[in-house]
Amino acid sequence: MLEGGVRKAANRVRITAQLIDAVSGAHLWADRFERSIADIFDLQDELTESVVGAIAPKLEQAEIERAKHKPTGSLDAYDCYLRGLANLRAKTREAGNEALRLFYKAIELDPDFASAYGMAAWCYHRRKGRRWMVDPVQETSEAARLARRAVEFGKEDAVALSRAGVALAYVVGELDDGVALIDRALVLNPNLAAAWTFGGWVRIYLGESQGAIECLTHAMRLSPLDPLMAAAEYGIAFAHFFAGRYEEASSWAEKAVRELRDHHGALRLLAASRALAGRLDGAQEVMSHLREIDPTLCISGVRDLMPLRRSSDVAKYVEGLREAGLPE
Repeated sequence: MLEGGVRKAANRVRITAQLIDAVSGAHLWADRFERSIADIFDLQDELTESVVGAIAPKLEQAEIERAKHKPTGSLDAYDCYLRGLANLRAKTREAGNEALRLFYKAIELDPDFASAYGMAAWCYHRRKGRRWMVDPVQETSEAARLARRAVEFGKEDAVALSRAGVALAYVVGELDDGVALIDRALVLNPNLAAAWTFGGWVRIYLGESQGAIECLTHAMRLSPLDPLMAAAEYGIAFAHFFAGRYEEASSWAEKAVRELRDHHGALRLLAASRALAGRLDGAQEVMSHLREIDPTLCISGVRDLMPLRRSSDVAKYVEGLREAGLPE
């Protein structure tokens, strides 16, 4: 239950809001918003966006906790889906495998569950980004199948469309179709922070750095506590990198790495950014750590990890990684 109050003084208005678990009475979230009342309609839209963006992750987490405490034998499709989300937050390969299994189980229980198809497709997005794929050809084909099923069953489902869109763009390389699906998701739910994050990433692949930064900044403003926050920071770093702003890219990549730690892509970007900013010692230090995590990583393999449309972006990325010490 969402409740709150409004107080007005002169031309300022203060709105307080809190989210309460209706069963236990526990407080899940609380905040306050102060704005000028000069334009009441803009104020209403801004506050709606702020509240929805802030409480959505809390609602999801509360549902995850509820599902985790149910006996396994009583799981239905939605409980499997929520358990899958919980495993994705663990960020390990084992948890990712379990998440994918649970999304497939949710689909088995409900073959029309669009969001489960979308999340399963996104699992392959993560597998590719972290170099966890075992059979890239088969897994890419499966990601495409799941994404298209998500679209088929979820034409009005923003979660399904946005996850399917970013999977098609990143895993399959269908950038135009991917960004179109994400834009459609944002029409359906303009307060879905994850969709703004995914839209920013696909614009990075398309070579639209400024548009990417605008999308990712909006995602961070909508949901500052979202689990995808570090992904938005990492994306802003990439946008600055391809725009030639290497110090800004390094700064944003450092923020992302503090949260993501051993994230393959964030470390690659940090190394490349520092190298092209002239900070070779720092770049080589990061590359040394990355090579410990993945000794097989090389320049030729990296080209397949980013579906970049502009050849100049590919060349810049390769140049940074090569200068940081990544072998051919």
